[in-house]
Amino acid sequence: MQKTTGIAIVGAGLGGLTLARVLQTHGVAATIYEGEASAATRTQGGLLDIHEETGQVALRAAGLHDEFLALVRPGEDAKRVVDRHGTLLFDLPADPGSARPEVDRGELRRLLVDSLAPGTIRWDRKLTSVRRHAEGGYRLAFADGPAARADLVVGADGAWSKVRPLLTPARPLYSGICFIEIALAAGDRTGDRSRRASVDAIGSGTLMAVAPGRGIIAHRHADGGVRGYVALNKPEEWLRSIDFGDRTAGLRHVADEFDGWSPLLTDFVTRSDAEPWLRPIHALPVGLTWDRVPGVTLLGDAAHLMSPFAGEGANLALYDAADLAEKLVEQPDVEAALAAYEERLFPRSGDAAGRSAKNLEVFFGREAPRSVVALFDRS
Repeated sequence: MQKTTGIAIVGAGLGGLTLARVLQTHGVAATIYEGEASAATRTQGGLLDIHEETGQVALRAAGLHDEFLALVRPGEDAKRVVDRHGTLLFDLPADPGSARPEVDRGELRRLLVDSLAPGTIRWDRKLTSVRRHAEGGYRLAFADGPAARADLVVGADGAWSKVRPLLTPARPLYSGICFIEIALAAGDRTGDRSRRASVDAIGSGTLMAVAPGRGIIAHRHADGGVRGYVALNKPEEWLRSIDFGDRTAGLRHVADEFDGWSPLLTDFVTRSDAEPWLRPIHALPVGLTWDRVPGVTLLGDAAHLMSPFAGEGANLALYDAADLAEKLVEQPDVEAALAAYEERLFPRSGDAAGRSAKNLEVFFGREAPRSVVALFDRS
């Protein structure tokens, strides 16, 4: 038996949660369908810098800006750029009045989850297909549980969106850069001088050691822990050859790609105690648009997946959500609301995606790391 729901949001990431929250503040109900079993199923990644002109606008629309400010990590927006020898090239101290303060992604997501009315999120509902229903609207089928009906479907389901094919055949393409997660747990390192020296080299925020085709990026948290990633320009065949079954051997194999680099930097790789997840960076075509399809749209990575090197992904997801919610509230005609939303979505996401693609070359192209220093000097 199917259940009829007016608005179905697919995906309980930052964008989907914000959309539901802003709608609820205006008395409009929506249901979120999420494939994960609960909010605690997996870790949510590291820190995000939430921009005053996008992400914070959305959090104000959600009525959560004060709560967001309570989550801010002061001092963790500092940045350092070094070369492969560990030579300091750029050092930007923390800004107590930053318009782009850092916040833990997991904490921000919990804030949004907790702000929703009970029952808004249907956990463990992995979407398998969505198609037009003979009686109008859309039918959503799930791996487990009954199908659902909706008059409006919003794909907030990320890179490999199941909703996107209703609008466009475009699929994410591998950028050529892959990440391998690294971390050092918080704790007393007084007995390990080399590890302490590596952590101290980060400063209070983020250390970026980059060169053509590779990099080691590490962030120091207030508790002394370190999280980050190795970045490598490698073909997909190389990705398939990596085996982290033996974590130590796998990390040494990755560290071999940094032959001649300072041990101050390679220690982050060889001593990492994180599960070394391999994350190829994909992106949708820059400037992606689609024709208006009744009763369906996209937001966040589902609409404009890009590399993280413009710092816009999470911010745009938040802003997309608030913008879409406000258009739906302001405009009684749903199709007019969706058209108005997409008219604004396409140019802002195209601009950010273009900058992201250019910055990928800045970070890992022939001029790195000097090109990265120049980028921050212009900021």
